[in-house]
Amino acid sequence: MDFSVDAQFQQKLDWMNSFVRDEVEAMDLLFPQGSEQFNVKNRKARTLAKKLQATVKQQGLWACHLTPELGGKGYGQVKLALMNEILGRTSWGPVIFGCAAPDTGNAEILAMFGTAEQKARYLQPLLDGDIFSTYAMTEPQAGADPKEFTCSARRNGDEWVIEGEKWYASNFKNSSFVIAMVVTNPENPPHQRMSMFLIPSDTPGIVDVRDVAGMNDRVDNGHHAYLRFDRVRVPLDAMLGAPGEGFKLAQARLGGGRIHHAMRVVGQCQRALDMMLERAVSRRTQGRSLGDHQFVKGMIADSAMELEMYRLLVLKAAWTIDTQPHGAARINIAMSKVAMARVYHDIVRRAVHLHGALGTTHETPLAKMWMGIPMLSVADGPTEVHQVQIANMLLKDAVPVDSLFPSEHIPTRTADVEARYLSELEEIERELAIA
Repeated sequence: MDFSVDAQFQQKLDWMNSFVRDEVEAMDLLFPQGSEQFNVKNRKARTLAKKLQATVKQQGLWACHLTPELGGKGYGQVKLALMNEILGRTSWGPVIFGCAAPDTGNAEILAMFGTAEQKARYLQPLLDGDIFSTYAMTEPQAGADPKEFTCSARRNGDEWVIEGEKWYASNFKNSSFVIAMVVTNPENPPHQRMSMFLIPSDTPGIVDVRDVAGMNDRVDNGHHAYLRFDRVRVPLDAMLGAPGEGFKLAQARLGGGRIHHAMRVVGQCQRALDMMLERAVSRRTQGRSLGDHQFVKGMIADSAMELEMYRLLVLKAAWTIDTQPHGAARINIAMSKVAMARVYHDIVRRAVHLHGALGTTHETPLAKMWMGIPMLSVADGPTEVHQVQIANMLLKDAVPVDSLFPSEHIPTRTADVEARYLSELEEIERELAIA
């Protein structure tokens, strides 16, 4: 495995690092509220963002997750991982560089499964950064389990009529359209019951019951919509892909989302570690520098090692996507997803602790990091689902023993080895006796 990059691309990474720290992090401070980077009504923020986006485009770094035929660079996942580490430091970074969720995943399935008309109407404005979108999959009673979905669409003449509810449809209040996953073929096997629809956000019958605030949002500034589809009518050509292909489209979409989340969390962990190091050499306690105390050294060392192991795990997943057949990285992506919240939790917890009372306030980025940790455990599917997936893939290749004791049973192995070497050992013993 080779994670190295050429000198020209390293120059781009160096430029990104300076640009994000000097310009993009400034947007986090000027417009800190959750989802403000998507707020099309905030003219000040949009004006500044457009200027920064223009600079990114001039550098040839806009929407680099895209393939060349869609106007991207075709960099591959290893290069994207290194880029996302930098972008992950900020909330505004992905928007400024044209690679924000859920728009990236929505763009990918539009590119893969959309018709020419659907791409012209929805995909190109999304790629240009002129509009934002929403992905409505999970439901209040079912969470992320598609086998329990009840939101459905029935055909009525030249239209589909959609009824039901969706939960945690992020950024609906700023979106121009929704991609909704609903049941259309209830008689099919579980993973062939759903289809996806492209629905303009202002379609009559879509009710935003409320915008739910996450832990790190103000209660009055939620941006994860609880949606109700009250006999929403869409034309037949609003379906994305074929009937019953919703689960297949979702899998194509969510795999990339999971690994890109993991890439950005590497950047967040690095930022927390940087804060720990700065704090350790800046403050004194008990008559000496904070960093001179053994407990502090241990926290720093543990954090650095955990981050390095996690970073290599993510890079291996990226390398596997780039170099191996489709689907080969499934276990690597799942491992990255499972490890993500654990590593993030441990590093941020230590960083908070080293900052003392200050670390528990909203006066450093640590509070936002800390309150975002629980979301990472359920984003793009509960962690437990991926643990089961990992175990299933490993167990599939495990070979049972046909004896009473396991293959590593020392007495059994010793007896087998002694029997195999018996004649040779006896010969050596005779030769030694003669000598």
